[in-house]
Amino acid sequence: MLETLPDPLVVRRETHVAAPPAAVFALLTDPEKILRWMGTEAEIDPRPGGLYLVNVTGARFARGAFREVVPVHRLAYSFGWDGSESVPAGSSLIEIDLIEQPTGTLLRFTQTGLPDEAQCAAHGDGWTHYLGRLVEVASGRDPGPDPWRGRVGPN
Repeated sequence: MLETLPDPLVVRRETHVAAPPAAVFALLTDPEKILRWMGTEAEIDPRPGGLYLVNVTGARFARGAFREVVPVHRLAYSFGWDGSESVPAGSSLIEIDLIEQPTGTLLRFTQTGLPDEAQCAAHGDGWTHYLGRLVEVASGRDPGPDPWRGRVGPN
């Protein structure tokens, strides 16, 4: 029997969100709604080829382009950091699937294309932090000020 080992260079997260897929999709694609859980400014054009630009902590811009947009079900976009040598803008791929469930939405997140285990760990921590804030907002709660505001992170 073959056993599939987890790929050390893939960030995977799954979380349950107590909101329908359409509400979660809006939190991922509407710039004003994104800023409720992540970032200080955002420019989002959710269509294939459209811009993904979020100043995540107020100190660093994440930049990429949408590759796939299936309203309320799936997003795929390139992702990286302006000015970064190790994860340049658009150098990794984020895929988000939203699966409707009786009690809300299963959000399945995958990031590939990161250069090493240290970057995977750092991005994994970041997505755990921000997806937790998204869950709070989707549940109607205020996640409060982002404790990561001003953080630059690894290059």
